[in-house]
Amino acid sequence: MRVLFWFCDSFKTLPTIQTLPDAPDPAPLHRLRAVVAFVHIEPPDVDGGSGAETKLVKNAKWLARKWSVTEIVLHSFTHLGEAKATPEAAFKLLTGAAERLRKAGYEASLTPYGYFNDLELRAPGHPLARIYKEF
Repeated sequence: MRVLFWFCDSFKTLPTIQTLPDAPDPAPLHRLRAVVAFVHIEPPDVDGGSGAETKLVKNAKWLARKWSVTEIVLHSFTHLGEAKATPEAAFKLLTGAAERLRKAGYEASLTPYGYFNDLELRAPGHPLARIYKEF
């Protein structure tokens, strides 16, 4: 798994092009003061016992605590590597991570899955506003 975390003062998505035929109906998303995780899920990440979902959740929570926020957005971003998990497996991992974050008291959301999105983000110039992790 490869993840580019951003702390955003503002983050907006607008679904534009459907990429998966069975993608759920999309809705725009707008969050203020949120940790946004651009997540690239690879085939080994979805194997039982990989621990990738746990590491994603722990890293997202760590950064949210650093910024004293509860809002976390998970965005499927298959552009950080060449190997990609199947869309179904990746979606299952992302929804599982979001549910775990919610159970831990965070306001977790997913960007529209199966769509290219127009993105608008505003992030401060701070060393903890952009963090890359690979696990």
